[in-house]
Amino acid sequence: MKLFPILFLAAGLLVAAPGHAQRVSVIKLPELQKRLSRQNDTTYVVNFWATWCAPCVKELPLFEQLNTTHAGKKVKVLLVSMDYASQLDKKVKPFVLKRGLKSEVVLLNETDPNTYMEQVDPKWSGALPFTVIWNGKKSKRATFEKEFTQAELSAEINKFLL
Repeated sequence: MKLFPILFLAAGLLVAAPGHAQRVSVIKLPELQKRLSRQNDTTYVVNFWATWCAPCVKELPLFEQLNTTHAGKKVKVLLVSMDYASQLDKKVKPFVLKRGLKSEVVLLNETDPNTYMEQVDPKWSGALPFTVIWNGKKSKRATFEKEFTQAELSAEINKFLL
């Protein structure tokens, strides 16, 4: 009879364990727009990527390093997955877990690229990777439709921090 509470507790721990893994929130365009228009003294780095995009995957460690290097400073990294929402559990979450991503990760759940690309940035062709860096208080914003090197990303971030 005393075995049941132990099994129940063990089962509860197994179910609770994944909660410690990096979460991936699913958001819609209005939530993303709200994040892209914050007017404070934090510099935001928003990288649009996908699990199937080789250049995106290659540069993700640079954003992770940026997040670690600037921890405690007013720099926030947001990784926006452009994978289909139907791939959240099958591809995106396992990818994030396997890569050990610590930055905030969201999946943009929108089906019409022509609508969201224009609203994120009118110059965005839809190519990935795509990165937006901005600081609302300084009224600075820059967009990049390319894969970064470490030196390039550092140089761009320093323009916002000086």
